[in-house]
Amino acid sequence: MRRALILASTALALWGAGRATAQDQGTALPTGQTLTPLAAPGARFAPLVARTGPNPAYVADGAAAIAVSPNGREMLVLTSGFNRYNGPDGKLVLAQSGQYLFRYRIDAKGPTWLQTLTMPNSYSGVAWSPDGTRILVGGGVDDVVHVFAKGASGTFASVGKPIPLGHNKTGNGSEVLPQAAGVAISPDGTRALVANYYNDSVSLIDLKRGTVLVEQDLRPGKIDAAQAGVAGGENPFAIVWRDATHAYVSAPRDRQIVALEVTGDAIKVATRIATLGPPTALLLDTKARRLYATEDNADRLAVIDTAQDRLVMEPRLGLPDALGATPGKGVNPNALARLADGRLLVTFGGINALAVVAPVDQGMQVQGLIPTGWYPSAVAVSAQGNHVFVVNRKSPPGPNPLGCAPKLAVQKAQPTACGAANQYIFQLEKAGLLDFPLPAPKALVATTLQVARNIGLDAAPARAAAEAKLAALRAHIKHVVFIVKENRTYDQVLGDLEKGNGDPKLAILGQALSPNHHQLARQFVTLDNFYDSGEQSSTGWTWTTAARVPDLLEKNAPVNYAQRGLAYEAEEADRSIYTALTPTERRAVNPKAPTDPDVLPGPALLTAPDGDDDASAGQGFLWNAAIRAGLSVRNYGFSDASIYDKGEPGAKPLEREPAKTGTRIYTPGDRLLASRSDPYFRGFDQKMPDYWRMLEWQREFDAADTAGTVPALTLLRLSHDHFGDFKEAIDGVNTVETEMADNDYAVGRVIERIAASKVADSTVVFIIEDDAQNGADHVDARRSIAFVVGAHVKQQALVSTRYTTVSLLRTIEALLGLKPLGLNDALALPMADVFDMTATPWSYRATAASVLKTTALPIPDDRYGVATRVCPTHTAQYWADAMRGQNFAQEDRLDTAAFNTALWRGLGSGPEPVVRSGADLRFGRNLVAATGATCS
Repeated sequence: MRRALILASTALALWGAGRATAQDQGTALPTGQTLTPLAAPGARFAPLVARTGPNPAYVADGAAAIAVSPNGREMLVLTSGFNRYNGPDGKLVLAQSGQYLFRYRIDAKGPTWLQTLTMPNSYSGVAWSPDGTRILVGGGVDDVVHVFAKGASGTFASVGKPIPLGHNKTGNGSEVLPQAAGVAISPDGTRALVANYYNDSVSLIDLKRGTVLVEQDLRPGKIDAAQAGVAGGENPFAIVWRDATHAYVSAPRDRQIVALEVTGDAIKVATRIATLGPPTALLLDTKARRLYATEDNADRLAVIDTAQDRLVMEPRLGLPDALGATPGKGVNPNALARLADGRLLVTFGGINALAVVAPVDQGMQVQGLIPTGWYPSAVAVSAQGNHVFVVNRKSPPGPNPLGCAPKLAVQKAQPTACGAANQYIFQLEKAGLLDFPLPAPKALVATTLQVARNIGLDAAPARAAAEAKLAALRAHIKHVVFIVKENRTYDQVLGDLEKGNGDPKLAILGQALSPNHHQLARQFVTLDNFYDSGEQSSTGWTWTTAARVPDLLEKNAPVNYAQRGLAYEAEEADRSIYTALTPTERRAVNPKAPTDPDVLPGPALLTAPDGDDDASAGQGFLWNAAIRAGLSVRNYGFSDASIYDKGEPGAKPLEREPAKTGTRIYTPGDRLLASRSDPYFRGFDQKMPDYWRMLEWQREFDAADTAGTVPALTLLRLSHDHFGDFKEAIDGVNTVETEMADNDYAVGRVIERIAASKVADSTVVFIIEDDAQNGADHVDARRSIAFVVGAHVKQQALVSTRYTTVSLLRTIEALLGLKPLGLNDALALPMADVFDMTATPWSYRATAASVLKTTALPIPDDRYGVATRVCPTHTAQYWADAMRGQNFAQEDRLDTAAFNTALWRGLGSGPEPVVRSGADLRFGRNLVAATGATCS
């Protein structure tokens, strides 16, 4: 096998110089990878069709776990995803909006669907009884365990009411709810253990009586008061019984596997086994006395000797050795199955592949890879051992004409707003079941090479050429300014541009509201084929700052956005707590934060990417790399732990220029950024115009420019194109029109100041949206705007090369001389096509949209362009009414369906678009534009 791979890797290098077939190319993903799920010989791929409920044709998302029956003849597939469905009236159809449990018969020929069961909520926990007559499912935020029993006809049905776990709607954190996760039934079938993910405990259930016998807190401080504040046992996720009196539970936040003794009605923590990465899925090999655990984030596999409860191996997983060294973390191992010969099958969510791993006695090297659907999450094998089953969490979403997001809290206020379309991005990403015969060695070589192509390993020559160009530019580029904005698509803003692949009919935020966006695209590079890698802000911000998303955040995001419990766990916070802060600091920032020293003690961040070495847990962000490299960094609004809600305890005062009064606004959520951040810069707060943020950045930039101390990397958050808080917004910047124009003008002024500085010719500015979920686009739901500005940037150019968030991040790294953060950016093609080796003199003057004349912002009259007309506008009360029920306190708390419809009704012309062709509109722009944009 190894010899074959070595030969094949040589062929791969040669293949890179040739042409790929259509099958090789696959489906492009917004992460920069491609998808080829049917590459394995005999592979079949089918969506997870509900076959039940008012709409039996509904396709579920978020496949999370597989459980094979004790006799090996059946398989359960559990979803834990978004799964919100609206009926024709736009209202949520509860009977179709639960989680799904698919039951299949499995054998060497493949899967046969038998039955679909449903429950309101779940979070990855499913288990069979030893005799195969009962099924248990952890009920997620409902804090229950569902029991299904086999009837005389052979089908399963729920048994009475779910078993309550009794946490009284309270989890450990800041205003968080419980979340029942992993479940396991004892070998005698009489008891069950449940992992309480947000209560840091396990519950022991008497299955005959349907009651909780005992609950054991896994935190050291709750077991022994002398250990108060010691981290341990948190976020218990998966659980398995070893025998009648012993069990194991994974505790990913603290990177532990906790061994339990279960005697009678008592649970005791026997020992804690430390792991390098966060353990998630568990697989027990009773005969070999081994426990295997996937380690999210660290890309490792833990092997535990269950006779002694000790870690014996912890190999790093990645590409087969014959393909060369794996270029960084990001394969995201997240599920396991075992073959009869001792090899393991491990799903690699991060590269859409299944890995075949050698047995322990052969060193556990990755022998080969098999392509899967997008983000594989569970794997199983037939009893005969020759057929494999893999489920995946999501699929490419395609167009989202109406972009709907049914969220229950907002549905009550706007019950019919847009929901019937069911086209919010999490609704468009669907789960599937892939099955195929286990590939023979020769076929495994071919599938391995296909995975290599899918992740871009064959593009080394093109990457090397781009890297060489950027390396040459490093002699000239000394400063990078990285501006992150919020949630806009390409067509929504630049659809009316006279060049590029834009649809002017969709440009509701076009030229009249965004003159600087348009001028930057005209003067420098129009990027009309750029895609945001993340679906929404929690994944989007992580992709934007780290070029990858850990597995537990992939699991968290759709559940959180569907309001099925779980907190927004990104941007340096877990369970709404900024864990880098001390307990006293946490309370100072957020008076609602618990005082209990055992609530998330220590700085660990469950969903923050690790750095590439094992000592850099949670340190995989761009600024970490820059600081490690000795570069100067200045931060404006990233990792902000401050509270800005009006009326909230501890909220920062709404001051336009707090530096003048010495009023500190910013509280860091990241220790390394604390001393590198402007304390007077206000983060995400839609009441505050970006104009004032721009002036605060400029205040510091002026001083640095004069002193010759402009930082190598500037992180700048300008978020007012998110919109919101119309009633409380200051300075009359209280409508969609004025907030978009404010953001546009602030961006323009930043560019203008840099253009007039001493460092104009040694600075490149990158501007990106964290995601594109709040708008329409005729090409793709994730196509977005991005800008690159500077002396070495091409001028008046149209660049249609396909680039992504990861491409942009890799370009920043290359210009700063930084190593890639992980696998994704290491294999990304840098954006060399936007640069010119010959420096071109440049200048810039910001223009204010005419609508800003209606505000109190102190913008001089000569800033308003004569060619810009005043766009038809609505009052703040109009937008407050149109957006009633929306939550603008933090990013992405919106009912996107209602939000997008309100935007179209207020700014668009004619009926809201439903069908988009994906046509290339780059040519004949004068004819395309003549169809008439709305407010442009």
